[in-house]
Amino acid sequence: MSPIHSDRFDRYVSVLPALKDDNRLRGLKPRAGVDFTSNDYLALASAPRMKEAVAAALEAGTPIGAGGSRLLRGNCEEHERLEAEAARVFGAETALFFGGGYVANFAILTTLPQRGDLLVLDSLVHASIHEGARAGRAEFHTCAHNDPEAVEDTIRNWREKGGTGRAWIVVESLHSMDGDFAPLEDLIAVANRYDAFLMVDEAHATGVYGERGRGLTAPYEGRDNLLVVHTCGKALGAAGALVTPSGVLRDFTVNRCRPFIFATAPSPLMAVAVRQALLILQEEPERQQRLAKLVAFTHREIGLRGLRSSSGSQIVPYIVGDNARATRLASALQGRGFDIRGIRPPTVPEGAARLRISLTLKVGEEEVHAMLDALTEETRGWCQ
Repeated sequence: MSPIHSDRFDRYVSVLPALKDDNRLRGLKPRAGVDFTSNDYLALASAPRMKEAVAAALEAGTPIGAGGSRLLRGNCEEHERLEAEAARVFGAETALFFGGGYVANFAILTTLPQRGDLLVLDSLVHASIHEGARAGRAEFHTCAHNDPEAVEDTIRNWREKGGTGRAWIVVESLHSMDGDFAPLEDLIAVANRYDAFLMVDEAHATGVYGERGRGLTAPYEGRDNLLVVHTCGKALGAAGALVTPSGVLRDFTVNRCRPFIFATAPSPLMAVAVRQALLILQEEPERQQRLAKLVAFTHREIGLRGLRSSSGSQIVPYIVGDNARATRLASALQGRGFDIRGIRPPTVPEGAARLRISLTLKVGEEEVHAMLDALTEETRGWCQ
């Protein structure tokens, strides 16, 4: 038997003390306290209709696992029914179901942009987008956050230096850590001027914004230069991701996308759950309305208390700056019964450690009021 301690592990062990010294060592914690952390914005993950839909599917014989990739025997009726419903709901030509938002972003960016193309990424987009760009064939550049002029300058300079391929602009419609919104109208205009594609990750907007939760891209869906990723594991309360490309791009993805071709298809039961979530969005708009009311209440209370937040959404960042201070503040609030986590680099830029406060229908105005009281007390005397 190999010894417990061996130099084969040195390269891994040596990293951990440095992370600890920088207050960036992470560990898994159980759920505890009032939920101000999850992305289950509409409280659909445990909604009775979701449970009933999955139970009925099981009773009707729907298998738990797909048993293979979509191109083999893993293509189930449940997947196709979900994709047809998603295309209808979002007003898109087609939809394609992936196992998660991370894999969907990575899959698309390593498949559709070709050698000779240019990817222009908002600097603060999801890690999955950065990873997909690095692993893909196209040249890529990052631009200042929410700066359409910088995006346009990057494309123009690339063209002037001989770039002849297609430009792809990639953004989040609602940024996951700052809670601010992308200037989609301006970005659509840039994409149109330069015959570029615009890829929008709607992870934190699907279900929450747009008519009946169709997202912030709802006014633009159906354009042939727009490709949208609708994550299913946040406001939709399930798992997976729906990509809504044109028919040509969908066919190309099915034939050339390795993460799609060689992966076992998502569970048919998850497809049932996501389809039910889309139906709930259409039939229970009061969920979206209640969350909007809670968001407005929270930001009013923040203003009244003199706290600062640049967000106007259900994602409320409280910038602390120092890693250790953010960790201590999160621990203090957890000790008072609120599940709020500290977010540190590399998830956010250096010097921008923060609390990420998430508003969901699992809480009401009373819980928000109590949480903000606790935050105010714990930070009394601080200078933001």
